[in-house]
Amino acid sequence: MIPKIDLLVIDDDDINIFIIKKIVEKTGYQVNMVAKTNGQLAVDYLTELQSQQQDFPDLILIDINMPVLNGWEFLEAYEKMNAGQKIDMYMLSSSVYENDIEKAKTYKTVKGFISKPLSINRLIELFDGISN
Repeated sequence: MIPKIDLLVIDDDDINIFIIKKIVEKTGYQVNMVAKTNGQLAVDYLTELQSQQQDFPDLILIDINMPVLNGWEFLEAYEKMNAGQKIDMYMLSSSVYENDIEKAKTYKTVKGFISKPLSINRLIELFDGISN
């Protein structure tokens, strides 16, 4: 049986969200994808899940440059939530700045940095890592 994966995408670009959704559909995995267009909406969403004692997503893909609360600010807010749930988080960015890649490594919650565009093979690798 194919495991169901809960995916949260935090990205302010509707085109990127659309592309990720299409890639998800091609992975063969059963995925419940939720997209939030900035870090604050994502924090609100996770806070709501926490208050209802529901599980957090298995995987979160976080864009860096967004309005309201950017990717780094989202991570700061997330670490203050004391969620205690294991989530695979990856920065997903078009940034080619080495300092962004290095900064991602300073967060214990972030497992890696993925440069856009996200490939189907890379997403399958992430899903495989969760389901095993």
